[in-house]
Amino acid sequence: MSVTEQEIEVWREKIHTEFQPAAEKYYASELKRNEYKGISGGFGSYAQRGDEPKLSMIRLRMTAGHLTKEKLAFIADAIRKHNINKIKFTTCQTVQLHNLGLTPLLDIMEGALDVGIVTMGGGGDNPRNVTCSPLSGLDRFEYFDVQPYAEAVGQYALKFIKAGLLPRKLKIGFSSSPKNVSHATIRDLGFVARADGKFDVYSAGGVGPNPKVGIRVGEGVEPSDIFLYVKAMVNVYRAYGDYKNRARARSRYIPESLGGTAKYREAFAEKLAEVVKERTDGSTEFDFNVEIPRVKKIGRSVISHPRAIPQKQKGLYSVVYHPIGGTPDPAVFLKLADAVADIKEAEIRLSPDETAYIVNLTGAEARKIINITAEDTATTTFEMASACIGAAICQAGVRDSQALIHNCVAAVRKAGIPDGALPPVHICGCPGSCSTPQLVAIGFRGSVRDKQSAYILTINGQSVEGKEVFGQELGVLFEKDIPEFLVELGSAVAYTGLGYNEWLALNPNGVSEVAAKYLP
Repeated sequence: MSVTEQEIEVWREKIHTEFQPAAEKYYASELKRNEYKGISGGFGSYAQRGDEPKLSMIRLRMTAGHLTKEKLAFIADAIRKHNINKIKFTTCQTVQLHNLGLTPLLDIMEGALDVGIVTMGGGGDNPRNVTCSPLSGLDRFEYFDVQPYAEAVGQYALKFIKAGLLPRKLKIGFSSSPKNVSHATIRDLGFVARADGKFDVYSAGGVGPNPKVGIRVGEGVEPSDIFLYVKAMVNVYRAYGDYKNRARARSRYIPESLGGTAKYREAFAEKLAEVVKERTDGSTEFDFNVEIPRVKKIGRSVISHPRAIPQKQKGLYSVVYHPIGGTPDPAVFLKLADAVADIKEAEIRLSPDETAYIVNLTGAEARKIINITAEDTATTTFEMASACIGAAICQAGVRDSQALIHNCVAAVRKAGIPDGALPPVHICGCPGSCSTPQLVAIGFRGSVRDKQSAYILTINGQSVEGKEVFGQELGVLFEKDIPEFLVELGSAVAYTGLGYNEWLALNPNGVSEVAAKYLP
């Protein structure tokens, strides 16, 4: 299922008649930032923080994190054409381009449609980018390839953009294994692969304030029925979502408002029965066909490298590229785009932890990609950290998460903390949780302490299917103390000669003890 020419022309017309006039007024200071946000967000663009010069970002949807050669070439051309100096891999598996003036913003938004990149619904109260296990179809340990189904749902969800007001954004995820890399069990709607080739379906999950693991609303669901669950979720959200209190207008609050888990399951089942009847009555809305892609190439060269992951396909590898903070150097990104263009069947998969995987590579091709990205990627487990774009750019941000993550990496490098002594940290610049700090071993959420820049520290979170745990909040740390805290923690672990997880198993209160002197 793909976007039709007719749909593309409808979106193109909306850009000219709705977005462009508003953008021109905003850049001419004839429209206030908040008024502009209410329009621009639905088109996947937001004004950046600061009044002069006026700059914007644009969020390019990459359904299932799938960055094809054609889409990669478009982004590379846009970077060169408009001298773009800031790129962001996001936790929703999209690509954001930053620091855009009016002309490049309009040019990129419209041009993206020509290569199947739809920015609409990238913000605002809309279905967001559908996420997916990044190595689906390539992972040797997955149940089955869920990416084609994620992409089909990504296209189907576009029909709900502005078709009827949702109370807030709707996030959908697919997971191909219990690793649950895409956090499918903690989304508004999640499809989790099973060993029998079917899905279990979860609903009303989410991170941030009042985090919740999703409620299982479907077991052993046939892949051919997934659209039914998407529309049922949309209808549940419309019927029971809170339109008055925006702070509670997320699906994870609905079960409580209905009276609990059992009542929510009943409400979902009711809406599901309604859409099943639509199909029984002859609606073709829920029909779709997917083709399971097959990688045809075979590798005949071998590589052993920490950043080269063997795929299920014989002799092929995926290379890990994780720029610090998820912000790749534009020069490296362009070299990478050029290299991928010349490699048969190569493409990029984006991950929710801001990693890019360059996939379908022979050993020799993997060495080439490793060399291109060598100076712009994490070199330790700790450096595989994740951070949102932060308050220097984001209007909603309260803390500069990008500055913090770079300061932490610099401090840990300077102290010579060995690889494995610290886990990757996830940093969110506001009390929300877009970088999922609540689902990792160590996370930070932007806050204030004594009128100073600070972060809430959470520990021991994880998202493995069936073992989901939201991190325990230990308290609030001053931002200036966080690099020192991490160095002290890493030193304590390194002294024992153990890895972080082994150390934590023997010292369950170890992090709390190290953090104690930094907490109020």
